[in-house]
Amino acid sequence: MTTALLVVDVQPDFLPGGRLAVAEGDRILPGIRRLMESGAFHLQVATQDWHPAGHASFASAHQGRDPLETIQLHGHQQVLWPDHCVQGSPGAELHPDLPWTRVDAVIRKGTDPAVDSYSGFRNNWGPGGDRPPTGLEGYLRERGIQQVVVCGLARDYCVRWTAEDAAAAGFDTTMVWDLTRSVDPSGDDLLRKELEAAGVRLVNAQHLETSP
Repeated sequence: MTTALLVVDVQPDFLPGGRLAVAEGDRILPGIRRLMESGAFHLQVATQDWHPAGHASFASAHQGRDPLETIQLHGHQQVLWPDHCVQGSPGAELHPDLPWTRVDAVIRKGTDPAVDSYSGFRNNWGPGGDRPPTGLEGYLRERGIQQVVVCGLARDYCVRWTAEDAAAAGFDTTMVWDLTRSVDPSGDDLLRKELEAAGVRLVNAQHLETSP
């Protein structure tokens, strides 16, 4: 099958020292670099969190609220995050340790100030009750992609939603488990079960099979 590598949100703000750091996020960088340089993929796509200042998902946009509290936003649960990946800031750039010249496209998400966006395929729910597409699905289909391999940050949010949406769209979907890390690793056992139930194959990098 024609295969695309999806590298999700590998940005300084999600790595140790960043505004929304994921523990051990830096440990996935060498393995992702090896995948990107392997020549095993027909296409490579990066996603990039790209929020305007004052985004609705930021705790700072809600008076009296703290980071990691939850609210209802457009009728659905929304985690309130520290300000992160603000457009044009150093923390929003694609991490310089990876070979981005090999990437065919970059999908920027979270650009609507009123709507969060975890998945590379669709925004979170908006005021109209729908999840508008980002254009990634059409981009992959027009290039004949049938299989996607997903890695990056964070495992329990943007990587999870990207993988689940890919599977729901009919792509043969694999998550490279050891090339992701979670915001809350205590939920990883349940997360594995939920991903598998959604049709996502979970592998470690050493067991990944790709056919160029």
